[in-house]
Amino acid sequence: MANKQVMLTQEGLAKYQEELDQLRTVKRKEISEKIKVALSFGDLSENSEYDEAKNEQAKIEARIADLEAMLKNVKIISDEEISGDKVHVGSTIRVRDMTYKEETVYQIVGSAEADPRKGKISDDSPVGRALLGCAQGKTVEVETPGGMVKYKVLEIMKNTQQ
Repeated sequence: MANKQVMLTQEGLAKYQEELDQLRTVKRKEISEKIKVALSFGDLSENSEYDEAKNEQAKIEARIADLEAMLKNVKIISDEEISGDKVHVGSTIRVRDMTYKEETVYQIVGSAEADPRKGKISDDSPVGRALLGCAQGKTVEVETPGGMVKYKVLEIMKNTQQ
């Protein structure tokens, strides 16, 4: 992820910055205390609490490094860059699944921010890729793990917040 540009909405950026702050300020202190307590138990060669605390510390430091690298390469998706005539990363869209006759609202986001259960689909996903660049009223067919699905773009909303 070192040189790859990461596309985030303002909301996604805030979420990752909050996580990074939490790890740096709260989690680092908590793990430091755990290590101190484990050290007080004596013999490190058979001290499972110490080993566990050091492993947790390594995971926290790795996550901090990942977040710092990602945040150095962020491109914020702004409303000004999004036109309402075509689907872009950052667009919120209402689509109709033509097979099941169901309407769904999706927000197209960068892969770091994707959460399909919350209606945020990645621009790298098959559905996200197929919808990018589509105009309102256009129908696309998408090969999904469950088979071919047809979506019709019913509405493109310019805002990046649902």
